[in-house]
Amino acid sequence: MSMYDVEEIRSDFPILGRILPNGKPLVYFDNAATSQKPNAVIDAMSTYYKTYNSNAHRGAHTLADEATTALEDARESIAAFFGATPSNLIYTSGTTEAINLVAYAWARKNLAEGDAVVLTEMEHHADIVPWQELSKEIGIELRYVPLDLEKMSLDMEAYKHALPGAALVCVVHTSNVLGTRNPIEEIIALAKASGARTLIDAAQGASHERINFEELGADFVTLSAHKMAGPTGIGGLLIANDALAQCGPFLTGGQMIRSVSTDGSVYRDGAALLETGTPRIAEAIGWGAAIDWLSKIDFDQMHDHIKALAMMAYEGMREIDGITLYSDPSRPGSSGTISFLHERIASDDLAMLLNEGGIALRTGQHCAQPLMDALGVASTNRISLWLYNTEEEIQSFLTHLRMVCERFGA
Repeated sequence: MSMYDVEEIRSDFPILGRILPNGKPLVYFDNAATSQKPNAVIDAMSTYYKTYNSNAHRGAHTLADEATTALEDARESIAAFFGATPSNLIYTSGTTEAINLVAYAWARKNLAEGDAVVLTEMEHHADIVPWQELSKEIGIELRYVPLDLEKMSLDMEAYKHALPGAALVCVVHTSNVLGTRNPIEEIIALAKASGARTLIDAAQGASHERINFEELGADFVTLSAHKMAGPTGIGGLLIANDALAQCGPFLTGGQMIRSVSTDGSVYRDGAALLETGTPRIAEAIGWGAAIDWLSKIDFDQMHDHIKALAMMAYEGMREIDGITLYSDPSRPGSSGTISFLHERIASDDLAMLLNEGGIALRTGQHCAQPLMDALGVASTNRISLWLYNTEEEIQSFLTHLRMVCERFGA
């Protein structure tokens, strides 16, 4: 950790110096919900609004040209960061819209009654509900891969049994509840061998490791900017060329059309078909700035830093009476997310009591009810760590957690 200058990193995030209304310094452990933003992102979006705010791809004046250039420069930077070409990156509002885009633009055109889609008990609701709707609409079969409760990971033997005849496999890269990184390389290889396309929900994984779309070989990868130092309201779909060629329109209107008459419309080809309306210009510029900032980070050092913090938290929490842990950050690729409960303090109460110590964490079902059901719990508390968290914050969290459990958990 000596080569990883966390204080220098923290200095780029103005919110991390905040003192809360109760006088406590902010300890931000809710990174799986959304990450904080560095000055580079805040400044890039502010500069757009202050100096060249205009619609993109629509005007011939100076501001419009500058906005268009910035929008497409950001696309090039983001695509390159993920080992893709700009023509394979579709701007969306985030992972949820990206998955829905696949369900509407690709699946509705290429799947029919009786076709099977493989899901898992580990999926976020955003990667379950669209397929349930499609099942009700056209009668596709949904196959759910269960959780191996002993390993807190997917049951890969069950996955292999679910593959024959499947048309699409949808799997989360890294669990937002457990912090478990799934063996996506093996999952994709087995799917390809079985003739199924793959959709990887990388909302959590993209902020913890460098994902290379071309090398990964998935057909669809979904992304959310706000979990990787970028702004809210934007994300993307990385889509393989042959899958893109099979897509129909998702949203219709301006920008995605080649021509419109009272007799009908002709749509544009490729990625342009799947983006319509005024682009998310400021958000794309902000995401591009986040990518430029993240490109300076050594992800291996970052992972080592996060893992060391997570293990410190994990070992400390194991010593606290009444705490049950539902994560194992020692597992390879763990994202530093730890879910836990106290046997006598309700999760909402525990979160509020920790908030009194300045600790921001998540409580609830984490948009992963099937996983909660598999664990046999209604909800969990969750800390999720990222590149700017510190040993001092872990110690502050453990000290306050011990105090709360001793005082209210007896």
